[in-house]
Amino acid sequence: MVELFEKAPIPKAYFTLALPVVFGTVISMIYNLTDTFFIAQTQNANLVAGITLCTPLFSMMIALGDMFGLGGSSAISRLLGKKKYQLAGRVNSFCFYGALLLGIIVMICLFVFKKQGLGLLGVTPSTYQYANIFYEIMAVASILIIISLVPINTLRTEGLATQSMIGTATGTVLKIFLDPLFIFGFHLGAAGAALATVVGYIVTDTILIGYTVKRARYLHVYIRQMRIPLAEIKDVLMIGLPASMTNFMTMLGTALMNNFLIVYGANKVAGFGIAIKVETIVIMVLVGFCFGSQALIGYNYGARNRQRLKKIIQFDLLVNVVFAFIIALGLMAIAPGLCSLFMKNQSVVSSASYMLRWFLITTPFIGAVMVFTTMFQSVNQPLEAFIMSISRQGVVFAAVIFIMAATMGYQGVIVSQPVADVITAVIGIALYYRDFGPKGKIIENW
Repeated sequence: MVELFEKAPIPKAYFTLALPVVFGTVISMIYNLTDTFFIAQTQNANLVAGITLCTPLFSMMIALGDMFGLGGSSAISRLLGKKKYQLAGRVNSFCFYGALLLGIIVMICLFVFKKQGLGLLGVTPSTYQYANIFYEIMAVASILIIISLVPINTLRTEGLATQSMIGTATGTVLKIFLDPLFIFGFHLGAAGAALATVVGYIVTDTILIGYTVKRARYLHVYIRQMRIPLAEIKDVLMIGLPASMTNFMTMLGTALMNNFLIVYGANKVAGFGIAIKVETIVIMVLVGFCFGSQALIGYNYGARNRQRLKKIIQFDLLVNVVFAFIIALGLMAIAPGLCSLFMKNQSVVSSASYMLRWFLITTPFIGAVMVFTTMFQSVNQPLEAFIMSISRQGVVFAAVIFIMAATMGYQGVIVSQPVADVITAVIGIALYYRDFGPKGKIIENW
């Protein structure tokens, strides 16, 4: 582990940790696309829209899991860089059982406040029957999803990125096979899509916990060693809370977009559901590179290796921005054909391809935003991480969509996300130079 994190050439260390994560996210991306494809084959716009309206639920669960997953991995990677191995293991156990307790609370709350939750998601009478069953099954799955985020992220801190990927990919591949079986074979419709997710996460959690117990050298899930100093709890939460805000803002952004689009009809919402799934091709790979590099950044920050740290961040930016630019061009060229694979309804296809091209225009800016966000999480800068987390699909997006929708109508709704992407990237650049520039506060502190 020391050789990889401290001495290996940066491209080798970066891709050794990042590529398994990218591969895992690509598998997840394929599932997202096939899931949308199978659901769309029902040719029922209300069913597609009902599930799309509930998409923020999944984002919420990922966000809550990230509070312990990303917060824990940030703290653990820095502790390993400082050679505090025993404490790193205890932090992992704290995060695991914290996520378990949180998952139970979330499941109970989702059932108790189901009526209010469906209302906030923008469910209409025509989409209610599909959204309701999907909502209930996903509520049960909340424990499994939230727990999974801990080992997915913390295994990488010991260089076990491949093992983390295997756990994620196995459950996801299983979901791909179960989707058509449950949706069409058992005629379960929306319920089938949700049940496939439940089974997949059962398998994923089992594999990831097994790797933590059997393969990790310092990490463990001993309930008797879950107690950690208050300072370490604060360290986990000070990074975990801003990290979780990214997905909370994704949930907010998706819900806002759904609510602004629903007034133009279910076809527009269904088109948006397809467009964001295709955009996931870019986003998930960027997420993979950024998350894969987090352990490397956090370790070298903890070890106070300033020169190597800055080079890693610069390389991270280069990879993400260039990749985003190249793949976005390709997807924009084939947008109509790609979207038509999901539904035959030409109105939905037209809306989806139009939205997709607008969303893809600013993907290099999204790449930069993701790098800055995960970097600030890794180097224990909670304020900067929080600002980045709440901006792109949160505060900045909310302000932009209200203004653009009021002034430009439907077109304003569509272009609001690209505008928010550019503004957030500019904020990230400013924060980066404030901290890592020649007179940056992090540089001066070292």
